[in-house]
Amino acid sequence: MTDSRDGANAAAEIRRIDGLLQRRQIDEARTLCDALLMREPERVEGWLLAARIHQMSGDYRGMLDTARRALALDPTSSVARFAEVEARMHAGDIAGARAELTAIESAAGADSGTWRRLAEFHTHLNQHAQAATCAIRVATLKPYDAPAAHTKASALIAIGRMDEAEALLDELITRAPDDADAWYNRAALRRQTPERNHVAALKIALAGRSPGAAPVALYYALAKELEDLGEYAESFEALAMGAAARRKALSYRVESDEQSAATIIRCFDRDWFDSAGAGHDVDGPIFIVGLPRSGASLVERILVRHEQVASVGEVNDLQLAVARTAGPAASPDDLIKAAARVDPAALGKSYWTAIQGYGHTRAFVVDRTPLNYRYLGLIAKALPRARIVHLRRHPMASCYAMFKTLFRTRYPFSYNLGDLGSYYLAYQRLMNYWRALLPGRFLDLDYEAIVEDQEGATRRLLAHCGLEWREECLRFHENPAPTSTASAAQVRRPIYRDSLDLWRNYRQELAPLARLLAHNGVVVD
Repeated sequence: MTDSRDGANAAAEIRRIDGLLQRRQIDEARTLCDALLMREPERVEGWLLAARIHQMSGDYRGMLDTARRALALDPTSSVARFAEVEARMHAGDIAGARAELTAIESAAGADSGTWRRLAEFHTHLNQHAQAATCAIRVATLKPYDAPAAHTKASALIAIGRMDEAEALLDELITRAPDDADAWYNRAALRRQTPERNHVAALKIALAGRSPGAAPVALYYALAKELEDLGEYAESFEALAMGAAARRKALSYRVESDEQSAATIIRCFDRDWFDSAGAGHDVDGPIFIVGLPRSGASLVERILVRHEQVASVGEVNDLQLAVARTAGPAASPDDLIKAAARVDPAALGKSYWTAIQGYGHTRAFVVDRTPLNYRYLGLIAKALPRARIVHLRRHPMASCYAMFKTLFRTRYPFSYNLGDLGSYYLAYQRLMNYWRALLPGRFLDLDYEAIVEDQEGATRRLLAHCGLEWREECLRFHENPAPTSTASAAQVRRPIYRDSLDLWRNYRQELAPLARLLAHNGVVVD
């Protein structure tokens, strides 16, 4: 029998390792975890921690092996089962992950926690109809549970059931008026009007708090609704407070992204391109790249109206394939250098095998992950027949659209105008470099061109992707397919001009950003 003191000591050690991982002190966590597993090799929690350590180190094979060790010790543990699913996803076994989710679902019974995790994983895999089914089951099992309501609302938004989502968020806010995320998600659902808005209620929710002390999402919700009503000065004031509070909570340094862009340019030079081996010869991937909020969701919806095109949405499969083939790296710079040494064919095959695991049967598959623009050299070598579409937008419109969006865990450069300007300049330098290295290899498509001449831009898009003209592509808003994006509501509307010059209402507030860009040669007007 295990001494209770041993169990208490192990529990304390597990908490300590978990704390180290939360602070990203990976080496110390690994040392303690190894010692724990040496003493207690049958402790499931130890193997699960080991899987997290491998994940954070970029060792996805090790992640899968240790997750499977945990599952072998306790095949009934839902925590271990989901850890193995996540490890499969990182290892590129998307088909296996989907199959395991189906198996978990068949045994979930009335366990609301399992159904919630199922909804989360289906969402990660862009399987929004399945996510909605699971989320509705959670809400049925726990009708007054706030996390369950959020999960269900997100799924309803993704599948286009906006009125139901808004009613659910109304109910959630009534029950939990301090739920800031519910306020923001409701504000973003539709264009607010003088007759139907929540500005007064939002101001009451923010009243009495010191500047910047309220939940970040409340400021973003108020900014969104005020902008819809044309109250631009007041909208930006709320937005600036929310962005400043969000930025204060981050440890991000834009210099790290600037350095990464410079390292990419150094490593993926002409000598590399000429000497790297042949890639994976497959005629199917379509990459939509650029900055967030530049129209990727719109272009994706246009393409998938074509009977030959499917989409996996915004996924991290290319980034994971690079990490798998390059091997674990100590830093982003080390990963870039290692990626320049990978076998292009192995990288292309690793990526395409993962993408095929989503189960699409159409000839072409869209990956609309914006920041894949960083990998254009690798894409061109590893997948020589891939189609690449680079979306552009007016620099000020692009930066403002990012600044006013609460991205949660992504795009940390978007919460400060100085960071945004510096990031934009690094992005522009890298894209100019790719354009020189890969002439004619990708299509530059301007968001404004799509709005001003929808048919002309769509014809250029389809021709670049090797697709025959289809009139249906002009009716992208009729596409019932789910989407999880900050533009979930907008992409269900026909082309509109509302956002083209929206930034001009904030000329004074955005002046520091405009000066930074103009000083570095960017045309801002």
